[in-house]
Amino acid sequence: MIDTVVFNEAGLVPAIAQDAISKQVLMVAWMNREALQETVDTKRAVYFSRSRSRLWRKGEESGHIQYVKEIRLDCDADVILMQIEQVGGIACHTGREHCFFRRLDQDGQWQETEPVLKPASEIYSDKH
Repeated sequence: MIDTVVFNEAGLVPAIAQDAISKQVLMVAWMNREALQETVDTKRAVYFSRSRSRLWRKGEESGHIQYVKEIRLDCDADVILMQIEQVGGIACHTGREHCFFRRLDQDGQWQETEPVLKPASEIYSDKH
């Protein structure tokens, strides 16, 4: 199964997390082979953190785990789409439901359109 996936030159593939019920795109992250295999095996989203150069099990610090309901591969086999159940309703490290909270307005400025559900300082207070 994993041999079908086309990983980039860094050994990564983009992975889109989409809410299985609402279909809202929650976030985009990266997976390496190990992260994808663990995700398949455990049915919990595991990504590869480029900044930390290690596996990142979604929710390991925040508690905002993603349970994977379905995994799809795009037509070029180089993008993963996961239908997930987001524990706690927060996918973004900023404390929002999803990471796509900025919208480009007619003046070419980014406007924040989604509320912070829980401040990041409260989500990560024990970890930093």
